[in-house]
Amino acid sequence: MTPRARLDRAGYLRLIRGQSRGPGPALGRAALALAALGYGVVAALRNRAYDTALAPSTRVPIPVVSVGNLTLGGTGKTPMVEWIARHLRQKGLRVAILSRGYGHTAGLNDEGRVLEDNLPDVPHLQGADRVALATTALEQLESQILVLDDGFQHRRLARDLDVVLLDALEPFGIGKLFPRGLLREPVGSLNRASVVVLSRADLIDHDARIAIRRAAERRAGPLAWAEARHAPLDLIDGVGDRLPLEFPRDRAIAAFCGIGNPEGFRRTIANLGAQIVDFRVFPDHHPYSARDIHDLDRWAIETRADLVLTTQKDLVKIRLDRLGAARLLALRIGLGILTGADALESALAAVVKDWPPSPM
Repeated sequence: MTPRARLDRAGYLRLIRGQSRGPGPALGRAALALAALGYGVVAALRNRAYDTALAPSTRVPIPVVSVGNLTLGGTGKTPMVEWIARHLRQKGLRVAILSRGYGHTAGLNDEGRVLEDNLPDVPHLQGADRVALATTALEQLESQILVLDDGFQHRRLARDLDVVLLDALEPFGIGKLFPRGLLREPVGSLNRASVVVLSRADLIDHDARIAIRRAAERRAGPLAWAEARHAPLDLIDGVGDRLPLEFPRDRAIAAFCGIGNPEGFRRTIANLGAQIVDFRVFPDHHPYSARDIHDLDRWAIETRADLVLTTQKDLVKIRLDRLGAARLLALRIGLGILTGADALESALAAVVKDWPPSPM
């Protein structure tokens, strides 16, 4: 990521959050607000078309579970997809994951590679036409249930269950539609959700969690609700060796990531007891070039870090075991349900009740 790219992303976030002051930024926010009006009209018309069957959804003869969100940026969908796929696989069902595959050119993208590493017995199909992917999973893989990644806004493929994530650190995308804010559609659209999961709920206090739920239900009505945390599991290197979470404690750590919510990653590292000496952020799905690796090597040397930490999503694209003189490790994350596990598991059970498991 170039310094200009980092500046542009950071500048955009400062602009929409009102942190940039003066006539120029005010005019910029006004222009973005006007664009957001148009975006909102298009989103409303599109949803209305699907709600009234003017734009028909294609239903496949096996259940589809969608995992999605309301906002741009990371809410922890990949760990949720993994949790659901593993839960269904443990029931003896043949599961396939379908995703758009943003950022992939050949083979799976970064999130797909993480899921492939963590769920080797669950096929993952990526492509723009998820109806065609569903047909492939059904006819060629004999799948019994599909998990649709980032599917809340992808209404062309009918689903039997919509699990929608809200990030506790930025649940409503500063309350405004894109591009004036980070909302992909209005908060009231949560009324389509089967279960709402507040991710990274452990990073805020109990009162803040209650406030988020009340704000969501004021606009969308009563919601089936669960709360989850991104629980660190262990550390992994470029060749798959694993180390305990205690390994970085009291060490000087340089960290970097290219994910939708870098602040959640930074806080998780800090909670391990590591001393973060520097933290670099790349765009989500960033394709690391040879120049990037060279810059990271030099950066690791300059920080004099004992270790360099990144996410598993970033490590699968780099596949190195060192940067500079420091060992490179990725933090492997799993989803832990804090509250509402019964609501989530009951919803999944209702979807698969008519689908007897096949032999493992």
